[in-house]
Amino acid sequence: MEKLTLGAMQFTAVVLMTLLTFKLLVPHKRSQETAVATTARWLMAAATATLAVHFLLQLTLDLRALGVTQSVMLNLTMLIPASYLFARAVLLLQQHGRLSWWNRWAGPLTWGVAMLLLWLAVLTDGQPLLGDSSQRQWAEVAGALCYMAMQTYYFWRHTTALRAMHRTLNDYYDRNTSGMLRWMQLSIVGLMLLALLVPFIIFTTADWLLFVIAIIIYFFIFYLVDSFCYYLTSNAPAKTQEAEESRAKDEQAETMQETTGQAAMAVEEQTTRAVEQWTAKGGHRKAGITSPVAAAEMDIPRYQLTVWLKANGYESFSRWMTALRIDEAKRVLMAHPDWSTEAVADYCGFNSRGYFHRIFKEQLGMTPAQYQRQESATPETASQPRPTDR
Repeated sequence: MEKLTLGAMQFTAVVLMTLLTFKLLVPHKRSQETAVATTARWLMAAATATLAVHFLLQLTLDLRALGVTQSVMLNLTMLIPASYLFARAVLLLQQHGRLSWWNRWAGPLTWGVAMLLLWLAVLTDGQPLLGDSSQRQWAEVAGALCYMAMQTYYFWRHTTALRAMHRTLNDYYDRNTSGMLRWMQLSIVGLMLLALLVPFIIFTTADWLLFVIAIIIYFFIFYLVDSFCYYLTSNAPAKTQEAEESRAKDEQAETMQETTGQAAMAVEEQTTRAVEQWTAKGGHRKAGITSPVAAAEMDIPRYQLTVWLKANGYESFSRWMTALRIDEAKRVLMAHPDWSTEAVADYCGFNSRGYFHRIFKEQLGMTPAQYQRQESATPETASQPRPTDR
């Protein structure tokens, strides 16, 4: 019965990985891929194909029936390159194809070291290829540790790159764009979870534990591939590239700008006046505005606005815009209690009622309606224009 369950699980894995491979090999008709995205898709397809071959060999050779060691050798041989291909595909998207030498070769080097340790054990222990020995067991443990070290390294690189992407997007767009990268964040965590679970699936002799871990890994791989394909068909890659290109231009402009301390003070005063004039005209109430557009309306370079924001304690352009719009919403809510939530959201520059409601509650700990009731004892009487007056 246990053998039948294990075989069914391995057969399911073969079918799943094969289907995911075909999904990755055939680009979606709505996908407008860049060369980097295409390369990442092929890397993921190679990873799922490797896993399909891995589970097919496990199913046909029935290595676990021979012993844990024989299965471990196959696992290390196939899982290290598969995990590396997944990790490199995500990192390739994050860094737009600009990978360092170590990022490119950390996986192959890890696989080479693990294979060298295994073959040295095979050649020196005097046992047949499918035999068992203490030397092989130690080599397998060392190979598993190498695998975990590789995944830890890529987890660090992924996390660092993801933080940079969030900063770039938040400095460019007027609202929190973390949702478009949430799949990437969960995938990074999943890859690290895979590194922690694989040693268990490699060395465990308990079929029930093997089954539970396998279900977790199957679900994660399906989520990773499906989310990756959806990401490529969305506008998120184009938005990210747009923000990255704008940031690169600003860095070049800031590097070329050489000012004395007195000139820098004058620049800050100029920026402050430009910001005050812009907000007085209601520039912050334009939904969907980007930092380059806002800076152009202020007639200042974008990097100058970015420097001003940081000097005044704002982490990013999106945080600043949110703060301005929340303050505007508080005034409108008290001045016009008859306005609907949709009208307030539209007037203050929020894209939707739901987003306005969520952000307002996050910032103040209460809904717009609760805020109105709480502040109704001291209502503001200043007149505010209606949405139709914009």
